[in-house]
Amino acid sequence: MPYDSGVAIPWAEQSLLDRMVTAVERVRDRLRRTAAALDAAGVPYAIAGGNAVAAWVATVDPAAVRNTQDVDVLLRRSDLTAASAAMAAAGFVPANVAGVDLFLDGPDAGPRDAVHVLFAGEKVRPHYATASPDVDESVRPAGVSLVRLEALVRMKLTSFRRKDQVHLLDMLDVGLIDNRWVDRLPQDLAIRLQQLIDDPEG
Repeated sequence: MPYDSGVAIPWAEQSLLDRMVTAVERVRDRLRRTAAALDAAGVPYAIAGGNAVAAWVATVDPAAVRNTQDVDVLLRRSDLTAASAAMAAAGFVPANVAGVDLFLDGPDAGPRDAVHVLFAGEKVRPHYATASPDVDESVRPAGVSLVRLEALVRMKLTSFRRKDQVHLLDMLDVGLIDNRWVDRLPQDLAIRLQQLIDDPEG
């Protein structure tokens, strides 16, 4: 008998495990459909964020991959119109929520069920010291354009929210990055990486 907190949950319709698996599959499907739509339209892009981290971690240790609800795509602002048309043709709904451009996964979807746009060569937030990389800083494993590892590390160190720190720790844990990277980074980002290396528990 599952624990009942007083909230009505349709256990008979779908088990908790099934719901967890479905949630992960929906994110992966959203990523695949995004890549397919943009590739078909010839729009340059690169997958960034937690899914890019997961893809890189999987090259070393698939068992260390962390699930994420976010699908972040790096686009040039000049390609936003073409990208919006391509995504709309694939069933997404272009929108701007709280100043953030995104593609909702259907007319009834919310921001959590969306593809979030990051603009190449622009700061994600005004106070960030470093702008996002260009889409050219990418590779194409298995037919999907993915932000290069060094560019992804810069993005994560620039944002440096708790989830970014966790993603960086995942990359440190599997050996994708290490203390030799400190000398490859701008000073402000190098300090943050060294901080994580010295005190991973934070």
